[in-house]
Amino acid sequence: MKQNSSRQMPRKSIVLAASAALTMLPLLAHPDVADARAGGGFSMGSRGSRTYSAPAPSQTAPFGATPFQRTMTPRPQPTPGYGAQAPFGAGAMAMARPRHPFMNGFMGGLIGAGLFGMMFGHGMFGSGMGGSGFLGLLIQLALVFFIVRWAIRRFAGSRANGGNALPFGMQRPAAGPVPQGGGQQPVGVAITAADYQAFQQALINIQTAWSQQNVGAMQHMATPEMVSYFSSQLNDLASRGARNVVSDIRFERGDLVESWRENGFDYATVAMQYSMIDITTDMTGRVIDGDPANRTTVTELWTFVRSAGTGTWLLSAIQQTPRR
Repeated sequence: MKQNSSRQMPRKSIVLAASAALTMLPLLAHPDVADARAGGGFSMGSRGSRTYSAPAPSQTAPFGATPFQRTMTPRPQPTPGYGAQAPFGAGAMAMARPRHPFMNGFMGGLIGAGLFGMMFGHGMFGSGMGGSGFLGLLIQLALVFFIVRWAIRRFAGSRANGGNALPFGMQRPAAGPVPQGGGQQPVGVAITAADYQAFQQALINIQTAWSQQNVGAMQHMATPEMVSYFSSQLNDLASRGARNVVSDIRFERGDLVESWRENGFDYATVAMQYSMIDITTDMTGRVIDGDPANRTTVTELWTFVRSAGTGTWLLSAIQQTPRR
């Protein structure tokens, strides 16, 4: 009996060692675990009509930002007849600029009401207009023409005032208060000291909620698109038996890259440099990546969005800076 038990002990040790190796194998296959903070070291999210337009360099991020690796914003189509890939710059955004939301609803309702009336034999707007026969139809069509032309003229100006994309490496003339970081503020939305404070606090709160795996809290701090990416990253870590913990976050410096308004929303892209303790543990709390004694410093571009002039800023994108 003693001989059998002595033979079983080495076998158990081999099984345990093999199990541990299999547990660590997925972690070894992912060398980016060190960038396991919120965002995972990737560029993801959306910047409205400027999603495919490169942010201008700033003092905090002099080399700009990397293009998005994950975004729900459709890529603009190339110009017909040329077949060229839409560039990561301003030219692409002329094709990608979203339509005015009010115009979409107005025209859809106008056409829908007209078609509904024609289908049921009441003309474009019903018999109450007084039109009858072919002459009545012409009068109604002329009325529609003048209404549409008025609406287009009325709202063309408001569309033109929305943020237009800038070529890579160019900035608009400074307007309004200049951030402490020294970057110029483009013509667009005025960013106040309270807004800068909100951006810094959002950085800390989102990283804290990330470490706590609190997706519910993130829903109040970021857009649904960003929350979906965070949730996917947390699930990926959990599937590998790992958990990322970010602590002692310190905002080092930052500046405004650009701010603009479009379709009833304010956008602000800010370059932020911050440091933290960034470690990854297994489910038992054992550190498998990172150094709890040394700080990690990163520079990222965060884009925030809110309802025009009001509401809470929500994180809509994180972009990494090129590694030099």
